[in-house]
Amino acid sequence: MRPGAAYLGRPAMTTAAPADPIRLRDLGHKAVDGGRLTADEALALYRGLDQPSLGLLAHDVRLRLNPPQPDGSVRVTYIVDRNLNPTNVCVTDCGFCAFFRSPGDPDAYVLPREVIYQKVDELVQKGGIQLLLQGGHHPKLKTDWYAELFRDLKQRYPQVWIHGMSPPEITHLSKMEKRPVRDVLVDLKAAGLQSIPGGGAEILVERVRKVIAPKKASTEEWLEVMRQWGLMGGKGTATMMFGHVETDAERIEHMQRVRELQDETGVFTAFIPWTFQPENTAMGASMLADRGGMKTTVAEYLRTLSLSRLYLQNVPHIQSSFVTQGMKTCQIGLSMGADDFGSAMLEENVVSSAGCTHPTSIPEIERHIKDAGYVPQRRNMMYEPVETPATDRFGNPAGQKKAVVSKVEA
Repeated sequence: MRPGAAYLGRPAMTTAAPADPIRLRDLGHKAVDGGRLTADEALALYRGLDQPSLGLLAHDVRLRLNPPQPDGSVRVTYIVDRNLNPTNVCVTDCGFCAFFRSPGDPDAYVLPREVIYQKVDELVQKGGIQLLLQGGHHPKLKTDWYAELFRDLKQRYPQVWIHGMSPPEITHLSKMEKRPVRDVLVDLKAAGLQSIPGGGAEILVERVRKVIAPKKASTEEWLEVMRQWGLMGGKGTATMMFGHVETDAERIEHMQRVRELQDETGVFTAFIPWTFQPENTAMGASMLADRGGMKTTVAEYLRTLSLSRLYLQNVPHIQSSFVTQGMKTCQIGLSMGADDFGSAMLEENVVSSAGCTHPTSIPEIERHIKDAGYVPQRRNMMYEPVETPATDRFGNPAGQKKAVVSKVEA
């Protein structure tokens, strides 16, 4: 009997007509055995199964795609990096974002190069290996500005991996400079860009994007950046911000576009679903009204996480998000499809601007992984294991101050 078979066919609580338990059982077996679910089949599982059933199926798939070690232990990975936002100036005016400032706003900034160097110095001192570098759509900062920054960073810190410039930022540069996306990518790669984060995907459905981010890159523009990057041999991640105006079917449509592009290019190393944080955002109240005043629940987050593992079997890793969900929910996600705990960020400004902060230390991340029954493993962007340096009780190299995952400054 398959590990999750005893749980299959138990419908979730719903006001819709009861699901066919035989069909749910068969669909669950199909997913566990590596079959490719259709959008309708995925929706049936999402709406028809309760969370334990959905989670057990996703965990079976997770163990097949990322199997136990020879000694029987199961690893959960994480990375130590810093999320650096060189500017918060942005002209897209996304209603869901509490981080951006319009040009000329008193709180608008472009970080001086010396401040950026100081932040990377702190990253290196604390054992970090990656710089997640993304920010607003500044109307004056062009490709040359970012290329110069990347060259300087690689000269000063050759050991630090630059994971930067989300697809909408690349699209913005392409439009400002009136030249192809691929040319922008070629210049940035030559300057030191090594991988691209999946930010700005939100929901890859035009109906949704026209509501929440009408000035941002379209679905096809987002995909085209990742397509060109993949064709150049590059790697990146895919994200999904959900829990606002999208439907269940549109979440699956988003995953389908990710899956199709992965078939085409193999560009994605991981999929990272996270929930809309409405506090301090222009559209928060109206979006919550559409959901009956309710933020996305933990149960809804976990169901979506599990479904992503079942549907996106050509993407090797699924990340659980403690930044938006908290450590305990992230820990539960490790048994419901996720194999990665995300990033032990030394700085995070975007989500925390919406009032969502879950400070923690690197030892706390490892403790939660161990308490869930897994072995923590530091990794790099390519999901290759990296050696954990000798640390003090706070998880920092000897003599360094405690590394905290939180908002450091605005």
